[in-house]
Amino acid sequence: MRFFALGKGTTWATVSLLLSTVTKFSLAIDLDVTDDDSIKAAAKIAAQGLVNYYHGNEPGQIAGNLPQPYYWWECGAMFGALIDYWYYTGDDQFNQIVIDGMLHQVGTDNAFMPPNQTQSLGNDDQSFWGIAAMMAAERGFPNPPAGSPQWLALAQGVFNSQAVRWESATCGGGLRWQIFSFNNGYDYKNTISNGCFFHLGARLARYTGNQTYFDWAEKAYKWVQGVGLISSDYKFYDGANVAGNCTTMDKIQWTYNGGVFLSGAAFMYNMTNGTGYWADELGAILEAQKVYFQNEKIMYEVACEPYGMCNVDQRSFKAYLARWMGLTTQLASFTTNTIMGYLAQSATGAAANCIGGTNKQTCGGRWTPDVATKWDGNFGVGEQMTALEIFQNLLAPKSFPPCTATTCGNSTGDPNAGTGNAIQTGKTNKPATTGDRVGAGFLTTLCLGLLLGGTYWLVI
Repeated sequence: MRFFALGKGTTWATVSLLLSTVTKFSLAIDLDVTDDDSIKAAAKIAAQGLVNYYHGNEPGQIAGNLPQPYYWWECGAMFGALIDYWYYTGDDQFNQIVIDGMLHQVGTDNAFMPPNQTQSLGNDDQSFWGIAAMMAAERGFPNPPAGSPQWLALAQGVFNSQAVRWESATCGGGLRWQIFSFNNGYDYKNTISNGCFFHLGARLARYTGNQTYFDWAEKAYKWVQGVGLISSDYKFYDGANVAGNCTTMDKIQWTYNGGVFLSGAAFMYNMTNGTGYWADELGAILEAQKVYFQNEKIMYEVACEPYGMCNVDQRSFKAYLARWMGLTTQLASFTTNTIMGYLAQSATGAAANCIGGTNKQTCGGRWTPDVATKWDGNFGVGEQMTALEIFQNLLAPKSFPPCTATTCGNSTGDPNAGTGNAIQTGKTNKPATTGDRVGAGFLTTLCLGLLLGGTYWLVI
């Protein structure tokens, strides 16, 4: 298999022509990145493989939960992928499990805070469910039944509950990683939590036309930049410790941090007529994403993938960069040639690696030329979701952009959602039991241990 470098002035049409001439192999997923039907067929195989890991629609199982070893947040991320799958392909076979699962996990006050998740509930975890609800509103996904909370209201509930957690007493602002003070990681302000808050605020601003959301999004972005979690050359670091006023930070880089800010900036750019500050920021962020593409060609998780050190969560991160790159092309057309060049070459590598398992269609997680024509032996929700997202987002530039309330959107909102029992920084709605503390400590310590291990290998 050949991989083509993108030179200056290379257009998406040129990339398509080059990739259409790549020698074909006997692949279980035979992908032609220039043919919509081929892309949809590949996405269907990847989506079915993804849903096979989900059992929440079966008798005796919990809707909206994935089995171990997956954390709750990843099911919300998976539902987001399936919402876009329906949007890009028109295949509605998975819609009902998405609707049922999301409604089962809304928790109290319609803010995706189910009580049984408090032992590991971070602001980033909650955000992935809120973003999925926002996607459903913007994509015109079938609305929940009458009497159930609606997609826009759920997204607003998540945003509102997080806005009251904004904390200026330490580091001059920002959200902490963990919501509950008894969880390890509460003393860490991480980039993905604040990035999701920025991202969701930008989407709500565009959908509703409410200036308050725009102002919050801009405030969050400038805080992350000002505290140094966005470097001068637009590297997105993992997070900073509250102790020391966020002067001590972990400089590891993850694909989903780049993606969440890229697409958030695209929403801000779109709302400001593509000029000025947000045009500059979006261009700079896009340029910096090349760190996540080996030889500026194939997407890879630079912090852990080359060393075989990616944990369960990290194996899904490329899915979100692919998703948010595709979304960016719908909001800022000038990004299309660059992004589609990245996605097309990465999708070709991903398809070549979906040859595992007894069905010879199980997707692995490594797409770079050294492993692309053989299954890498990895499998799971993350691997299937990354393949699905890299396939289906090839269709993004040809698809209708996200709806707003004044265009094609028809979801009912609730500006007061999420405020009834909002948990402010340092406060909880219930006293933490010993079991809570022990359970939460184990879960988050495990995450921190894996994170630090990944950082060690990156430094080496």
